[in-house]
Amino acid sequence: MGKGTPQIAALKRTFALLDAVVGSGEGLAEIAARLGIPLSSAYRQIATLVAEGYLLRLANGRHVAGPRLLRLLGSVDDKQIVANAAAPALGRLAARTGAIVQLGTLDNDMVTYRIKVGQGAAKLFTKVGMQMEAYCTAIGKVLLAELPERELEAYLATGPFVALTDRTIVASGDLREELARVRDQGHATDDGEASEDLYCLAVPVRTAAGQVRAAVSVSRDARIAAKAGNAGVLEALRESVTEIERTLSGET
Repeated sequence: MGKGTPQIAALKRTFALLDAVVGSGEGLAEIAARLGIPLSSAYRQIATLVAEGYLLRLANGRHVAGPRLLRLLGSVDDKQIVANAAAPALGRLAARTGAIVQLGTLDNDMVTYRIKVGQGAAKLFTKVGMQMEAYCTAIGKVLLAELPERELEAYLATGPFVALTDRTIVASGDLREELARVRDQGHATDDGEASEDLYCLAVPVRTAAGQVRAAVSVSRDARIAAKAGNAGVLEALRESVTEIERTLSGET
């Protein structure tokens, strides 16, 4: 939709009311006054939301999320929302770099690949929906580095890790040091650690609240990467992720 598409003011007020009722402990009169909604209108809107199952009225007169709203929330995959928002920018990034671009998330200590685009993407061993160990991939390192300390230590306690190549980091202590570097520099590399001839560079994607829900990588042949270096690719990668983060925050 274009920026000039008219919006429905009454619907916006209903959503604002729903958000306020679920998210605060205020009474309806207080909420209506704060939102500038006539109390009689607020009562009718609340009654409609209750009737449709979006709100549930408690014995004390307060309202909470109803079964229909809870079902809706339960069907939301916030990580897939990030992937959907990122898709257009990642297509442009793949064209700009002439490389394979992927977006992954961390699920049960494994990287789940959700987007894979770019010239030669079909030849790369990863697939959308596939899971891979996190410790040996650039995307995985970025996501591991952002874990809370307790969760990260629990992960590291599962080491030593299986070597996929002679460059794979397998010792827990070495991986801890590598992840500290990733946090400091804001990006991670996989230099032949998952596949001997593959070089990947990845950066995190942050939500408006600053949470890391995904990471984006650019994958190239290791020989090409060695000759070209990282500067241009890293700049393009960060610019693309900035675009994605603006989209996630609702900025245009």
